[in-house]
Amino acid sequence: MYTIPSVDLKDFTSKDATRKQNFVNAIGKAYETIGFVALKGHFLDQDLVNNLYEEVKRFFDLPLEIKQKYEIPGIGGQRGYVSFGKESAKGKKEGDLKEFWHFGQYVEDDSVLATEYPDNVIVKELPNFNSTGKQAYKMLEKTAKFVLRALALHLGLEETYFDSYIHNGNSILRPIHYPPIAKEPDGAVRAAAHGDINLITLLMGAQGKGLQVQNHQGEWIDAIAEPDELMINVGDMLSRHTNNKLKSTIHRVVNPPKELWSTSRYSIPFFMHPISDMKLDVLKVCINNDNPKQFEDITAGEFLNERLVELGLVKK
Repeated sequence: MYTIPSVDLKDFTSKDATRKQNFVNAIGKAYETIGFVALKGHFLDQDLVNNLYEEVKRFFDLPLEIKQKYEIPGIGGQRGYVSFGKESAKGKKEGDLKEFWHFGQYVEDDSVLATEYPDNVIVKELPNFNSTGKQAYKMLEKTAKFVLRALALHLGLEETYFDSYIHNGNSILRPIHYPPIAKEPDGAVRAAAHGDINLITLLMGAQGKGLQVQNHQGEWIDAIAEPDELMINVGDMLSRHTNNKLKSTIHRVVNPPKELWSTSRYSIPFFMHPISDMKLDVLKVCINNDNPKQFEDITAGEFLNERLVELGLVKK
């Protein structure tokens, strides 16, 4: 496959059974072949998108000494600010050419689970930053819930199979700033080739070249969304849970041509995670003679911790 398929979530949420099934078939096929789709019809309105980008840019424009006040030690970068070059892809020594922020879950009805997650970090200099981030988080979480419902049907599961696992899940909204490149990078890129850890990722800001996806022929193809689309991909947790029936595809953000080094790039992925005690054991419906069980049993929390150590965000 050489292009990223486009689907419309309004087909799934319509009351037309044929439109709904066509959406299930299309997204299922895409995730079995390339692992990415461009999604229209999501729950983010354009005003919220514009407001979020404005707040994100204001934050990253703050002086470094102010941003570093919000870099919280001892939590593996799960909330607040993570400074430039601190994260690297699995197996890479060079840090990625980016800085980013993490908004986390807003636990509503589980006092025990609320103690498991670090608190969200409040930016005092920007009165609308946190409220805008929370609004976007909620709309992306809602969008992700319906995408997972479609995938549950594609897998032959109950439509609401994932609902209880993602309610109050350990999901992350990550505004990223790729600053202008000041000098020839020594082997580093804006985001080195990697697979995502989580169930699915919803990406804002995939307009224009930069994001590339590796297809099954090993070729890199540009993944460019329309302004009203989110780019959504399968993460390693979902790939593992489905015995690699749904593909977690390697992707990267390449450096721009030298004449564009002076420009910044912003993108905002939402990493949909389940609660930590969800079992990622391979689903029985995804095991057969042609595709025997490929992965050992593990919980989402255990898998996440392993990967955070590999990324350099958590020390052993």
